[in-house]
Amino acid sequence: MESRLLSAAKRHVDALASGVMAKPIPGLTIVHAASPSPLLYSISRPMICMVQQGGKRVTMGTEDFDFAAGESLLITADVPTVSQITKASIAAPYLSVCMELDAGLVAALSEEIGVVGEVDEKPVRVDPADAEVADALLRLVRLLDRPMAAEILQGSLVRELHYWLLMGRHGSALRKLAKANGNAQRVARAVAMIRAEFDKPLTVERLAAVAGMSQSAFHQHFLTVTSLTPLQFQKHLRLVEARRLMQAEGATASRAAFAVGYESVPQFTREYGRMFGQSPARDARFGRKTECESSASAAR
Repeated sequence: MESRLLSAAKRHVDALASGVMAKPIPGLTIVHAASPSPLLYSISRPMICMVQQGGKRVTMGTEDFDFAAGESLLITADVPTVSQITKASIAAPYLSVCMELDAGLVAALSEEIGVVGEVDEKPVRVDPADAEVADALLRLVRLLDRPMAAEILQGSLVRELHYWLLMGRHGSALRKLAKANGNAQRVARAVAMIRAEFDKPLTVERLAAVAGMSQSAFHQHFLTVTSLTPLQFQKHLRLVEARRLMQAEGATASRAAFAVGYESVPQFTREYGRMFGQSPARDARFGRKTECESSASAAR
């Protein structure tokens, strides 16, 4: 018997062959795929992701995290990940419900309820899903059918979701987000700037000022929180967006390179090859072919 959350989520992806379905509630997405996926590169935002059907693998650094129905993936920092949907079919597609985390809300709730205890510094973890968290997500998904109610009630439900995450098995991992002036929060301010201006020149001096740190302290704490230097973080964002432009919008390698801030196409090609393992043109062709095959399979 399928869970109530799976049943509710299915109703919103029946017309979607595969992909990520963004929803009117900010931060809420339903991920759906009718077949296993190629490797997907990203710098993930802090989020909770509950798998309802199928299976997925997420790799951070040298560590692999496999999770399936009944389990949840928690990411508490902006970290580079490589993910792949490993179990999915037309009859039983991969389906998960994800919600981005609000560090400010975590901090406010922690102060209000006086949460204390050890802090789990690992930015990625997989655990069995908490019933209270699943119930809060279910009620958020149900609001998608009621736009007027969603506009009024989503705030309280998102707050409740964060409360149960903080009070449940994920609490120790979330506590590092609760320190308003802690290193993770300071780095998060710089991360927000890089995400907003990834295609523009950014100096460590400017980023450190946003974080309220000296340049040396900022560089070290940024590396500790994200596992990347600020320059590597920006480069990763640029390459991921360039890949999306080529595969999803048919952009040429040169157009994609300039669009994300590169001034040299040969440099872009070298760095793209080091990250994705093949040239931009070949990778784009493979990506478009895979997408077409997935769509054709879903239509049969």
